[in-house]
Amino acid sequence: MAKILPLFSLKHLLLVSLALNVSLIWRIIYDSERELLDAGFSVQQQRRSVMAGCGLQGKESVSKKTHMSLSSSASSSSSLTATTNIESQDGGERVINLDHGDPTMYEKYWHKVGDKTTIVIPGWQSLSYFSDVSNLCWFLEPEFAKEVVRLHKVVGNAITENRHIVVGTGSTQLFQAALYALSSQDASEPISVVSAAPFYSSYPSITDCLKSGLYKWAGDAKTFNRDGPYIELVTSPNNPDGFVRQSVVNRSGGILVHDLAYYWPQYTSISYPADHDLMLFTVSKSTGHAGTRIGWALVKDTEVAKKMTKYIELNTIGVSKDSQLRAAKVLKVVANSCEPSGDEDECFFEFSHHQMTMRWNQLRMAVQKSGLFSVPDFPPQFCTFLGRAFGPQPAFAWLKCEQDIEDCESFLKGNKILTRSGKHFGFSPAYVRISMLDRDENFNLFVQRLSNIVS
Repeated sequence: MAKILPLFSLKHLLLVSLALNVSLIWRIIYDSERELLDAGFSVQQQRRSVMAGCGLQGKESVSKKTHMSLSSSASSSSSLTATTNIESQDGGERVINLDHGDPTMYEKYWHKVGDKTTIVIPGWQSLSYFSDVSNLCWFLEPEFAKEVVRLHKVVGNAITENRHIVVGTGSTQLFQAALYALSSQDASEPISVVSAAPFYSSYPSITDCLKSGLYKWAGDAKTFNRDGPYIELVTSPNNPDGFVRQSVVNRSGGILVHDLAYYWPQYTSISYPADHDLMLFTVSKSTGHAGTRIGWALVKDTEVAKKMTKYIELNTIGVSKDSQLRAAKVLKVVANSCEPSGDEDECFFEFSHHQMTMRWNQLRMAVQKSGLFSVPDFPPQFCTFLGRAFGPQPAFAWLKCEQDIEDCESFLKGNKILTRSGKHFGFSPAYVRISMLDRDENFNLFVQRLSNIVS
């Protein structure tokens, strides 16, 4: 009997410890949930007051909104429990791949929305190459263009008036179209293309993949000092580090392309409607529909828009009508959910903002517990859309390995965590980019494993 008592006591202590940890997790989730729900409630009230002041009638009670976040708290807790079981069962051998920014986190919202984004395309529809021959971008579906303009007005993140909309097969094709349109066809040498490091890792390879005589990659905009024309790519919020960016090259002859793929309220505060000559957006990161392969450009200059359209015509003879129609329906559902007089679903951006908040809280706790890593701190800014101030919570974590770990990617790979090295972003290999947009199971497993890597 004397031998059994210590074993019983040990199990008892472990059970008590587990219960305390679960209680702590639940408390964190509850406090975060309560704060966000309260803020979300006040935002909806403010919007309805504004609408009423404009002579528009919304729904009488915000309580009619269905808050998916409450059920998501329960699923987050059960995900953590399931994650603990998986990690203990495989002994940390499961490979966690967070190298790509595959936005599967959003599946949860779209599952709950149900068939509201379902479309049926008859066999006779969309046979023609042409969508609207009166439009400069003749393959742009009018319904998609309408929903793009509407969503930007609802969110307030970009000026659409006096702009041409050019649709592309993702923002990658639009980026290539922009380089083509902004380059001189008869220049004696290719125009330089630059972006401030850390820059999006695909910019160099996309720019130079065809070895074009029109343009060439010229590296970090911070150190660019050549005379003559250049194209500067301004990604804001930035991929990979999440900071809000401005142009950095202070020379004559420069042309700016603003990549605003992440300028949405789940990732950063919407402080003003962007008003630039050429702005790129994509459904991949705004709504999570990466597989639809649709992006759009807001272009001020008519000749630039024509040349971008010509490039897409030469490259793919237009853009899939089926994908545009699906994207239009998705954007419509998003806008409906976020308008004061919208439908019964929780606002998509409030839901996804909450998900990002929880994930960044989890990551910061894991980083603090480990002591081997660091992530950036961001100053809060007031968001005109959500009606409150918060710091950026980017789609990627720009994580640094501390304590003389020189190759962070290799170090994490040794712990079965796949990331993308800072060297691909024109920066130090002590940094890695980590996707924050994977499914709950993978993300929860990642933060648990990271927290257990200690010095």
